[in-house]
Amino acid sequence: QVQLVESGGGLVQAGGSLRLSCAASGRTFSNYAMGWFRQAPGKEREFVAGISRGGTTTYYKDSVKGRFTISRDNAENTVYLQMNSLEPEDTAVYYCGASRASMGIPRSLPMVGSWGQGTQVTVSS
Repeated sequence: QVQLVESGGGLVQAGGSLRLSCAASGRTFSNYAMGWFRQAPGKEREFVAGISRGGTTTYYKDSVKGRFTISRDNAENTVYLQMNSLEPEDTAVYYCGASRASMGIPRSLPMVGSWGQGTQVTVSS
């Protein structure tokens, strides 16, 4: 499995921006579709954004469309989540996930084969 490490979380005011990074190691990064998920206190982990192996196809949760952008750099083995116009409802621990072998963009928890440790994003009102 691929190993994943997230970074870039923090505390930001509503309307602000953050850029999350997820660095991969251990396997060929370009073989994996990638996704970002989040889990707020007392809630289940949910899909936020996903990107195909080559970066040409992306999917987003409806509530983040137009505000968040997922991208990847296969040469740097890294996937990013640019988050703009942040809202207090975006507060959560954000996790990156790599797809299971031969699967497409992970848009549900069973499709994820490897998880990072998570990074906290807190948006104050």
